[in-house]
Amino acid sequence: MTSAEVTRRRVMGFGLGVLAGVPAGCSGDSGPVRRLRLATGPEGGPYNAFGQALAQAVAASGRRIEIVPVSTAASVDNLRKLDDGSVELALAMADVAEDAVLGREPFPRPAAATALARVYVNYTHLLVPADGPVRSVRDLAGRPVAAGAAGSGVQVVAERVLRAAGLSGAPVPVPSPAPPAAAAADERQLGLAASVSALREGSVDALFWSGGVPTPALAALAREMPLRFLPLDAHVGALRERYGPVYTAVTLPAGVYGLTEPVGTIGVGNYLLARADVPQGAVRDLLQVVFERWRDLLREVTAGARLEPRFAISTGEVPLHPGAVAHYRSVYG
Repeated sequence: MTSAEVTRRRVMGFGLGVLAGVPAGCSGDSGPVRRLRLATGPEGGPYNAFGQALAQAVAASGRRIEIVPVSTAASVDNLRKLDDGSVELALAMADVAEDAVLGREPFPRPAAATALARVYVNYTHLLVPADGPVRSVRDLAGRPVAAGAAGSGVQVVAERVLRAAGLSGAPVPVPSPAPPAAAAADERQLGLAASVSALREGSVDALFWSGGVPTPALAALAREMPLRFLPLDAHVGALRERYGPVYTAVTLPAGVYGLTEPVGTIGVGNYLLARADVPQGAVRDLLQVVFERWRDLLREVTAGARLEPRFAISTGEVPLHPGAVAHYRSVYG
């Protein structure tokens, strides 16, 4: 056995050992087609694109499951729909998913959600006009900011960054000393398309976005007007201290969006989630398609990403669905 195989088995054993007694379940190769509704995001957004691509890949696979994408406001809305049973599957950012299963604000109680895979990483973008006065998060004091649509994961991470910088109307929820008080940023609840229009027109001074790299709408905007992408990696420590390792330091590479040098920022994983009562056979069939077609699924949402088992099982506080456990154990040992 190679050292890589030893490492893989150790990692998989660590991630899955707690559920080693879970039965594998049926294969789902016979019987009626299982219809699964998938909460995605707004039409034209990356979650919606991923959901449509997944539905097409599953339909082409011949497996006896059907994926029905459902347009939503994204992460927060998706977890609520998953919890109330109006969908069986959902996409959500890792921070929102952990809030949901732990019953943290904005969720009044722990939500019924399990993870199938961590599929890719969102990069937090904070961009401003290059010829404007804003050069840091603190410069947003008192200024209008497009901070994500209501019910989206963008809104969650934007609010937390602004709180960490002392620019939110809410108290700074970090145990380390807060920055000196400053005027709160004027947070506007806008989706991506509306945010881009507002920044272009000058009705907001900054735009928050969390998504793959490059995000097509932002790449198009960068071709229309000079932009400055503000570094956010200095806030990773405070966010991890308060919310745990769902936040990581990542880098927008030079060349993307016309950047002449890398820009450090905040990374947040994206999870494919399911209700615990989704049959194990359906979950295993779905994951087989995800791992067979991951290049097609990720092509529209983030460039250069890979989906690997060790990455996929890293779902933090969100427990893996028993069918996901069975899939990873049967395929990867």
